[in-house]
Amino acid sequence: MFKKKECVAMLLAGGQGSRLYALTQKTAKPSVSFGGKYRIIDFTLSNCINSGLDTVGVLTQYQPLLLNDYIGNGLPWDLDRTFGGVKILPPYQGNQRADWYKGTANAIWQNMEFINRYDAKYVLILSGDHIYKMNYAKMLDHHKQTGADCTIAVIDVPIEEASRFGIMSTNDDGSIYKFSEKPKNPDSTKASMGIYIFTKDKLQKYLEADSKDPDSANDFGKNIIPAMLAAGEKMMAYPFEGYWKDVGTIRSLWEANMDLLGETPVLSLLDESWRIYSRHGAEAPQFVGEDAVVENSSVTAGCEIYGIVRNSVLGPGVVVEEGAIVEDSVLMNDVTVKAGATVRYSILDEKVTVGKKATVGEYRMTASDVTVIGADVTVPNGEKIAAGSMISEM
Repeated sequence: MFKKKECVAMLLAGGQGSRLYALTQKTAKPSVSFGGKYRIIDFTLSNCINSGLDTVGVLTQYQPLLLNDYIGNGLPWDLDRTFGGVKILPPYQGNQRADWYKGTANAIWQNMEFINRYDAKYVLILSGDHIYKMNYAKMLDHHKQTGADCTIAVIDVPIEEASRFGIMSTNDDGSIYKFSEKPKNPDSTKASMGIYIFTKDKLQKYLEADSKDPDSANDFGKNIIPAMLAAGEKMMAYPFEGYWKDVGTIRSLWEANMDLLGETPVLSLLDESWRIYSRHGAEAPQFVGEDAVVENSSVTAGCEIYGIVRNSVLGPGVVVEEGAIVEDSVLMNDVTVKAGATVRYSILDEKVTVGKKATVGEYRMTASDVTVIGADVTVPNGEKIAAGSMISEM
């Protein structure tokens, strides 16, 4: 018999991540590398344990193998618990339910048994593709103090960007009276972060009703939230102030990595009071050659630098040979840039090799000019890859 957990976190990590193109052809978006030694999902899992939440269901679907292996038993995040901890929840064939997640709401509905076995009073719904540090315990306190049926984390965005988000219109007390999905003429700048806390009984009621609607998209933003608002349930906004970025596009992923650089980085991962944990292998020392140049860059353990690296983020095992130049780029694990090659304004996935005197990317002209090379690709010697290219094989 399971004991009771006050709150269970459900982490949605099954999306295809199609806007990341070559980076997600072989793996789920939450397991994409970030910041040298992390993966995107590390932030949400670390937020959970730092917030005192030790029961997390990770709902997987698209290309789950690497993600499953990476999470393992949850030890790096202190989530290897006999009671609770982290549990992988793939789609399954049930007596009355479909075996493939139809949407975010359907994914949670199919896993109500997991939530109920802990007799949880509250359910925290999270996404695995955001970069941020947030104390969910404070949000839960806010949910309880206001007596809300659903609390939605919101972040203030510029009015000119509000049409890109789900927008919450609120009263003076923070209660939500309208939700607009990507409105053309927004009347608020409170953008949903895709982080929800529900009182479990209410959640179960609306998920069950949604599951019986053949016309539903089975989505929280499109169906569950509007249905609860229409029924007059108490919906509260929880304001968040701090760094938060949805890294669902190439541009935003590149920007988030660049936010780690500089003397006073926009995003600092050195805060010991709120550590971001990850699964590391054995870390070999860095080696920077006598004639190498490294400026304003994050260079992870195990790298060998003989050429020039500027304004870039390098994962473990990266080798930049003599005469090679890497600028304004993100190089993930075990990338090799051969002698005389140039990489600019690019994201290179794991185990990419850039051949001798090859050119990848150019000086950036527009926001769409970040070049992407998918995992395991070898760029031939002397090859020129144009700015903005998306290469998954050669």
